[in-house]
Amino acid sequence: MISRDLTIERLAKASELLLVPFGLTEADLSSTLGQIATHQVDDADLYFQYTRSEGWSLEEGIVKTGSFSIDQGVGVRAVAGEKTAFAYSDDISRESLLDAARTVRAISGSARSGRVKTPRRRVAQSRALYGALDPLGTLDSTAKVQLLEKIERLARAKDPRVVQVMAGLANEYDVVLVARLDGTLAADVRPLVRLSVTVIAEQKGRREIGSFGGGGRFGLSYFDDALVADYVDQAVQAALTNLESRPAPAGEMTVVLGPGWPGVLLHEAVGHGLEGDFNRKGSSAFSGRIGQRVAAEGVTVLDDGTMADRRGSLNVDDEGHPTQRNVLIEDGILKGYIQDAMNARLMKVKPTGNGRRESYAHIPMPRMTNTYMLGGDKDPREIVASIQKGLYATNFGGGQVDITSGKFVFSASEAFWVENGKIQYPVKGATIVGSGPESLKRITMIGNDMQLDSGVGTCGKEGQSVPVGVGQPTLRLDGLTVGGTG
Repeated sequence: MISRDLTIERLAKASELLLVPFGLTEADLSSTLGQIATHQVDDADLYFQYTRSEGWSLEEGIVKTGSFSIDQGVGVRAVAGEKTAFAYSDDISRESLLDAARTVRAISGSARSGRVKTPRRRVAQSRALYGALDPLGTLDSTAKVQLLEKIERLARAKDPRVVQVMAGLANEYDVVLVARLDGTLAADVRPLVRLSVTVIAEQKGRREIGSFGGGGRFGLSYFDDALVADYVDQAVQAALTNLESRPAPAGEMTVVLGPGWPGVLLHEAVGHGLEGDFNRKGSSAFSGRIGQRVAAEGVTVLDDGTMADRRGSLNVDDEGHPTQRNVLIEDGILKGYIQDAMNARLMKVKPTGNGRRESYAHIPMPRMTNTYMLGGDKDPREIVASIQKGLYATNFGGGQVDITSGKFVFSASEAFWVENGKIQYPVKGATIVGSGPESLKRITMIGNDMQLDSGVGTCGKEGQSVPVGVGQPTLRLDGLTVGGTG
């Protein structure tokens, strides 16, 4: 999985974009970190980033907006105990680096005695999960516009009730370079693309919406004719299904969650509670519970940043550590948390490759990558057929979670009422209310159809957004509270 040649190539590309144009060398990075090391700090790093991004959007039959931007800069961080000092600049120069170093080292009031030794240079091991291509150049502008126009034609041809089509195409080319106080150097070249389709259907004066999309860390050729047609089919079908929906019943009932994207509930209600910072501070419902049963038998939850081409995957995290396949819950037993460097050090464990930041202007923190539950042995049709009266939710919209208590509220964007094992009709306005830790214990059937989402997830935490993946098999949960409109 680790390729030394690719690691060196990525370092060379990062140097070409982030050091050479500004007259910087690796010696300048060592000198900057040396300035920080003159004070008593536990850790420090430099995070350089170059990002070129592009976006196109179609609405009302025409491509209305197109955007292009280039951003670059450096973040300088020093850590002493639980304290972090951070400075950033879009001016990449020796002077700005040294100014930032002198600023952040002040987090420690005491200077070191004696000469500061320069650590030996060490190139961090990294993975080879995706190509180092620039996705912006994998289709020309004309072809990008034509792609969005094709989505418009396909959606309207699907059904006369489709009255509006919106489509968006986003591409990003991200190059990062990390230099750490211990002499570690790491780099990554990260492509990212996403295509989204939203349709509005109307029938007898009633309008409903449906959406679908996908993407990952590859070029735009991924969106071939078959895949685009599938995205359109999914979006149109969701809108037409919602046109037939009735008000959702409310009360305590059996809930079956579909595979794939419904794993966003797992991500929010459980995943955030397993991040190291919340557990170090004792503010998570999972704090101090490693080795204890926190979920039903058969429930295994992973966070895996090593999956090829996935939206949430990284060759190295934003602190220069290689990503890992972390087992968080195994057969219902809590095994560990996801960690960045600072929280790992304070909790006396190793980093797990989950130090992530939105950009050079943000500090890293423990964040999920691709978080999912492994499949079980039940046929999903058997799981739906087991419902006497309850909800079958196949897609979700927004939600809110309280990390301390684990309580969540999620709205289902596509769901069905089931009686005696038969789907009766689609419902609208269903919200699922519960507690993350408690809901894990209420899982009674696990499907054999584990799926990952199509590549659309973005996670927010403390004002920072990063791309992520989610996934799960079909799940039956007993005794969940459903808020409805009926």
